[in-house]
Amino acid sequence: MGTVREKIIKRTAYKLVKEYPNLWTTDFEHNKKVLSEIAEIKSKVYRNRIAGYITRLKVRELQGTLV
Repeated sequence: MGTVREKIIKRTAYKLVKEYPNLWTTDFEHNKKVLSEIAEIKSKVYRNRIAGYITRLKVRELQGTLV
């Protein structure tokens, strides 16, 4: 079983990846910094969770398992 994430985290991550596809990498620290610059997320926890999910999406994309 995997990690359960809130819908808002997934929705935001998918939206940001679709809007800015070339900004994201498989590096969490880079994604966290980029996310801080382009989006106004007041909560550090939510910022980290969204950046982590974006990282996960990019890793899965490179592996070819993303639909």
